[in-house]
Amino acid sequence: MSITERRSGFLSRRAVMAGAAMAATGMIGRVEAEAGARLYRQPRDKAYPLYDEATANVIPPAGYQSRIALGGSIVKLVRNGVISPDKFRQLEKFNGKMPEELATVLEKPSGGPIRLTQENAFHYVNLLWPVGLSNRLDANKESPIAGPDLPGFASTGGWNLGMAPEGSVYFNKFPIIQLKPEAETLGVRVAKSTYRPCCNNSTFFQDCNHGSALFAVLQLGAAQGLNEEQLYKEALAFNSFWFPDYYIRTALYFKVVRKTEWRDVDARTITGPGFSAGGPWQQNVLAPLVAYPDLIPQPAGGANCGT
Repeated sequence: MSITERRSGFLSRRAVMAGAAMAATGMIGRVEAEAGARLYRQPRDKAYPLYDEATANVIPPAGYQSRIALGGSIVKLVRNGVISPDKFRQLEKFNGKMPEELATVLEKPSGGPIRLTQENAFHYVNLLWPVGLSNRLDANKESPIAGPDLPGFASTGGWNLGMAPEGSVYFNKFPIIQLKPEAETLGVRVAKSTYRPCCNNSTFFQDCNHGSALFAVLQLGAAQGLNEEQLYKEALAFNSFWFPDYYIRTALYFKVVRKTEWRDVDARTITGPGFSAGGPWQQNVLAPLVAYPDLIPQPAGGANCGT
């Protein structure tokens, strides 16, 4: 869904139906992953060393080793009908088989921490989305999506891989993640301060699949003992693999405009509204980079991220 469809903070019906259509055809998550891979997989007629450096820093070829594990969360989703195994496995017709490390994730708890890669990132969107959607929190009583418009968001109306035909019935429904009050407070605080490039809303405003998925990351991390700084780093890493074009450009902006290496940039700053909300990102990152020609390879057809 485009940034313009989310400009007011609420999704249009068109955006909701697009999300539902992607779910039904198995394209959830893969659309973004393939769009993100477009530039750095294109044949080139010349070298782009700064772009390649930024790519390696933002989405390392070896992947990102998270501190967070799925644990038994996915099994609980299946047990409560939030995920229908038969429906979920239909995604393999479009996305390919689940990675080996996720082959039994619907049947058995996953103890090891997530290793995020370019190849498995969109699978994790699909797995974490219903976790964030359905996990019960006291704070969700004040969620911006709670109310009469609940079925009209891509995160709710777009989730049709459960036993129920419509995903909003699962919102804030089950104790999927056991969070102590202080851990819930921490996770929600970070969620309210982090954004994702597909819209101008915070992670707590989980109006789309990536919003719900990132909210799940923060809740799992808080429940597993991560501190605030670590949660911001996790949010940046997951966002980077889910929206690589955006964060590669952000790394380039800091490199060429602010003369700052990606490793030295504060994750809290990058995941905040100035550099992770869609509208401000276009002004703060995309616009300044226009002054630096031949910095970024053009994809086939001349399309560009953020236009």
